[in-house]
Amino acid sequence: MNELRIGIVGVGVMGADHAERIARKTAGARLVAVSDADQARAEALAARLSDGSAGGKSRESSARHAGGTAYAETVRVVEDPMDLIAADDIDAVILASPGFAHAEQLFACLEHAKPVLCEKPLTMDAASALRVVEAEHKLGRQLIQVGFMRRFDPEYSALKELLDSGDLGRTLLLHNVHRNKSAAPTFRSEMIVRDSMVHEVDIARWLFGEEITRITVHTPAPTSLVAEGVLDPQLAVFEMANGAMADVEVFVNFQVGYEVRCEAVAERGSATIGLGSGVFTRAGARWGGAMPADFRIRFEQAYDIEVQRWIDATARGETGGPSAWDGYAAAAVCEAGLESLSTGKPVDVVLADRAKILG
Repeated sequence: MNELRIGIVGVGVMGADHAERIARKTAGARLVAVSDADQARAEALAARLSDGSAGGKSRESSARHAGGTAYAETVRVVEDPMDLIAADDIDAVILASPGFAHAEQLFACLEHAKPVLCEKPLTMDAASALRVVEAEHKLGRQLIQVGFMRRFDPEYSALKELLDSGDLGRTLLLHNVHRNKSAAPTFRSEMIVRDSMVHEVDIARWLFGEEITRITVHTPAPTSLVAEGVLDPQLAVFEMANGAMADVEVFVNFQVGYEVRCEAVAERGSATIGLGSGVFTRAGARWGGAMPADFRIRFEQAYDIEVQRWIDATARGETGGPSAWDGYAAAAVCEAGLESLSTGKPVDVVLADRAKILG
């Protein structure tokens, strides 16, 4: 049936969401194996998504046929993620493991020539991210796509198309809001930069088509609802190579819901996305709409499109979407952002010479 056989490393919140997506929604692929440091979690997910308990996408994708007889397809659990990556019956890999494990796992995917969709961050620092870029380049083909899913969101895609059309003139400013209802007590100040703000880093680079050359992270008085020492919210300013600027407010303990907005200000007008989802109502002396509880609801369609396009491109022997270089550039900006978070001062972003690295 020419289906891509997918293995997923890391089945926490994001990995489990992708596993459901492959099992229930995505055409041209089937989930073969999962691996997670929490063996019990992996086994529970595999049992639920194995045929007969998951519901399936269709009769064809939920039951394979041999000699006219249907038989159940079982998702297996692989204890060692390196064994999953190397397995002969795995065509492509989704990495949703913790960021500190990505470098080793990405090098393994490159070694075994396995296309990989890697959730951000590419790696935990710019130096290791650059080594990944260099290793992939030596292979002569792109195998890595980084999971910056906002590029696939219909609203962001429409905004990108509008700005690229030139109808509004040059884009001068970008204003971003990124708020979560709450974050775990273990979600520290540095993680706000590396794990949350990184999305705006990528979006600014993508919408402007320019690199970020300097970042300043400001820390207003923190909310009283976080642990001592956590700096939340944060306000960052990006300076772009072409002189444009972007700002972002990241507030991960907003208490209300998940909210992402983006306004682009250009020479002849502005455009805003993220003003609301669902039905806007006026009733009972109130007006408004629903606010999603978390990122999986707000960006469900973006994730669906991202994974389906990755599957389709991989089946053609191609890889589109954000590249390893995009992951490296984001890591370099976040690294500078962490320094700015510590010092309160602007920090220049230092990138390797792209032309020398990639030719």
